[in-house]
Amino acid sequence: MRRSEFLRAVEGEFGARAESLTHDLVLGGLGRTAREALDAGVPPREIWLALCDEADVPPARRYGVGRLDPRER
Repeated sequence: MRRSEFLRAVEGEFGARAESLTHDLVLGGLGRTAREALDAGVPPREIWLALCDEADVPPARRYGVGRLDPRER
């Protein structure tokens, strides 16, 4: 997962709450916010999965998100 895919996935899953979740929610598995983790070089996929765990996102909505459909590029 790339950083851009992570940001699309967060926006797609959390909508209007995406910005506040990435800036304010400290992820238990990482000990920092998603933005802090991104800035520290933590792989976006690891951050996405930690955010999903923290927010109780169902497993069915965790995988393959954030990718652009090749026809949309």
